[in-house]
Amino acid sequence: MRPGLNSIILVVFLLVLDLYVFQAVRAMVYMSLPRVRAITYAAYWSVSAICILMVLLLPYIHWHAWPAQLKSYLMAIFLGLVVAKLLAVVFLLIDDVRRGVVWLIQRFTPEKNAVAATGATNGISRSQFLSRLGLIAGGSLFGTLVYGFSNKYNYRVHKIKLAFKNLPASFRGMRIVQISDIHSGSFANREAVIKGVNMINAQKPDLVLFTGDLVNDRADEMTQWMDVFNQVKAPMGVYSTLGNHDYGDYYPWPDKTPAGHSELQMKNLERLKEVHGELGWKLMMNENVVLEKDGGQIALLGVENWSAIKRFPRHGDLRRAYDGIDHIPFKILMSHDPTHWDAQIRPEFPDIDLTLAGHTHGMQFGVEIPGLKWSPAQYFYKEWAGLYKAGEQRLYVNRGFGFLGYPGRVGVLPEITVIELV
Repeated sequence: MRPGLNSIILVVFLLVLDLYVFQAVRAMVYMSLPRVRAITYAAYWSVSAICILMVLLLPYIHWHAWPAQLKSYLMAIFLGLVVAKLLAVVFLLIDDVRRGVVWLIQRFTPEKNAVAATGATNGISRSQFLSRLGLIAGGSLFGTLVYGFSNKYNYRVHKIKLAFKNLPASFRGMRIVQISDIHSGSFANREAVIKGVNMINAQKPDLVLFTGDLVNDRADEMTQWMDVFNQVKAPMGVYSTLGNHDYGDYYPWPDKTPAGHSELQMKNLERLKEVHGELGWKLMMNENVVLEKDGGQIALLGVENWSAIKRFPRHGDLRRAYDGIDHIPFKILMSHDPTHWDAQIRPEFPDIDLTLAGHTHGMQFGVEIPGLKWSPAQYFYKEWAGLYKAGEQRLYVNRGFGFLGYPGRVGVLPEITVIELV
C-alpha cells in the first residue's frame, strides 16, 4: 500500500515548515563554533526526518496493531513538535512582514532616511530578537507538553458546597463524589490508578456518580481494571451513565457495513453495559431512581450521551428519564456532555436542580490559578470545567479521571469532585 494523497500533502507541509523554522535555527547558531553548528543541524534534521518517515511508513507498519500507550506517546510527541514549530512560525512571520515593510520604506525613501527606517541598533537586531523569541516560545511549549506526561495520574480532589432551597432537610450534608471519563484503555500504571480509587473512597461519599466514558472504544479495555474499580463503594450506591466513547463509534470494526452497521460494535456495547453491573454500578439508561432518607426524597436521573454538537452521538432521552418524578422536590441529572445543559436541560427542564457532566477533560491543557482560568477547551465549549450557574440551576463539569489522546496533563489535572449538599 502506497502513501495516499493526504500523506503526501502532510509530508510536503512538514518539509516546508521544517525549512522555514530551520532558517531561525541557523541564524541562532550562525556565530557558534563549527562543532556546535554541526550538532545542532544534525539534531534538528534527524528529528524532522523521523517525523516525516513516520508519516510515509504508516501504510506499511500496521499502526493499529501497535500498543495503545506507545501510539499515544508517539502521536503526542509528533503533534507537540508540529504545534511548537507553528508557534515559532508566528514570530518568524512577524519578522518577515516587518522586514518587508522596512524594505518598502528603504525602496521609496531617500537614502538619508533609510538607516532610520531599519531601526538598527548596536545590540541584538529585531530579526534576531524575534527569531529567538519564536524558538524559545516553541521550545517552551514542547517542553511543557513533555513535562505533562508526568501529570496524568496526579489526581486532585475538588471540594464544593452547594445550597438549594428545595433540598429536603434529611439530605443536607450529603456528600456526592463525581468521577468522569475514566478511559481505561489509556491506563498503564496500575499502582497509580489504585491510588486514585483509594482517594475516591477516602472522601467517604454517601453517593458516587460516574458520568460516562468508561473506555476508549472496547469493553475489554476494562478487563484488567475490574478488580480496581469494583472497589469504589458508597452507602447509597454507585450510579453511572454512558459517554460518547462507550458506544465504540471511533473503532474500525472489521464487519462494519457501508451503512455503518456492525454486529461486533453492538455486542461490544452490550458487553460494556454488563461491565457496569459487574462493577456493582447501576447504569442509568434514560431512567431515574428515587432516593429516600428519613422521609425525604430526591430524584437521580441518568441519560445516555446527548450532545448539541452534531459529530457526537445523541442517544439520550431526557423526557423518558424524567417520567414519573415531577413531584419529587429535588433532582440531580447525570449527562455526559455539558452542551446538553444549555441546549435542552435549562430551557425544557427548569426544575432539574443539579446537572453533572464531563466529556471535555478541560482539553488536558490550560491554566487554572487564582484570577485566571483558561484552556483551549473554552473555544469549543461554553461550560468546560468546574461550576456554572443559571438562575437556580447548577452545572458541574468534571475535568476527567483519565486521559485520552495526549498521555498527559498540563495545568488541568485529573479530578475527583466532592459535592456537599447544604
